[in-house]
Amino acid sequence: MSFAKAYSGLSKTAARVLAVGVCGVALAGCDTLSSLNPFDKSETYKPEIVADVPAEQLYNDGLARIQKRDFEGAAKKFSTLDKQYPYSDWSRKGLIMEAYANYEGGLYEESITASKRYLQLHPSTPDAAYAQYLLASSYYDQIPDITRDQEKSERALMALQELIQRYPTSEYVADAKKKIQVANDQLAGKEMEVGRFYLQKRNYSGAINRFRTVVSRYQTTRHVEEALERLTEAYMALGIVNEAQTAAAVLGHNFPDSPWYKDAYALLTKGGVEPRENSESWISKAFRGVPQVGQKAG
Repeated sequence: MSFAKAYSGLSKTAARVLAVGVCGVALAGCDTLSSLNPFDKSETYKPEIVADVPAEQLYNDGLARIQKRDFEGAAKKFSTLDKQYPYSDWSRKGLIMEAYANYEGGLYEESITASKRYLQLHPSTPDAAYAQYLLASSYYDQIPDITRDQEKSERALMALQELIQRYPTSEYVADAKKKIQVANDQLAGKEMEVGRFYLQKRNYSGAINRFRTVVSRYQTTRHVEEALERLTEAYMALGIVNEAQTAAAVLGHNFPDSPWYKDAYALLTKGGVEPRENSESWISKAFRGVPQVGQKAG
C-alpha cells in the first residue's frame, strides 16, 4: 500500500498527529545537520560596525607614531587613510607618507610598492620626485656584497637614473648621482670577481668579456685600473699582443702612477714589447672623452 493511500485512510485527528510527527522528525533532522556543519553559524554572527575616523586624525596619528619611531604602526595609519578616503587629497598625502614610514622602518619592499603606486596615480605632483627617490633608495639600501646576486644594484641604478631624467631639477639629484657611482662600483666589482675567476681557470675569453664590461660601462669606477691590467694579462696569454699593448697604454695614459700600470708594463717588457696604443681598438674608443676617477670633467 502506498503512503498516500495509507494517509488518506486515517481519521483527520490521526492524520494531524502523523503530520506533526513527520514535521518534528524533519526539524530534528535539520537541527542535527546544522549542528554538524561548522560553517552554519549565521545565528551567532554579529556584524562589527567600525566608526569612520576623520582623515585629519588618521594623518596626525600617523605623524605621532613616526615621532615615536613606530614606523610600522605609522605606515598602517597612512594605509588606512588611503583606503578610507580614496581619490582624495588625504589619500595622496597618506600614500607618500606610507612609503616614507615603510622606508624608515626598513620595510623596503612595502616602501617600493607604495612608491610605485604613488608614481602611477600622481606622476605630476610635487611629491612625485620624492616618491621616485624613496623607490630608488629602497633598492639601494638592499645592495648586497659583490659575492651575491646584484639584481638590487641593477634596479637601484635604473631607478636613480630615472629620477635624474624625469626630475632633473629636484633636490634629490645630487644624492642620486652619488648613489649611482656607488651602484656602478658595486656592479663593476661583481664583474671583476667573475673575471678573476675565469682568469685563474685560464678561461681567457670569458675573463676578457668580464673585464671588457668594466672598461666599457664602468670607466669611472675604482675597478677600471685593475680591469685594464687584467686585460693586458689575458690578451698576452692568448697571443693578442696589440690589444695587450693598447690596454697597458690606456692604463698608463689615464693612471700613470697606478701600481696596476707598473704590473702591466712589467708584463709587456717581459714579453719583449712595450705599451703602444692602437686608436682603432675598442679599448681606446671606450675611453674617449670619459673623465676618470679623481679627474674633473673639462
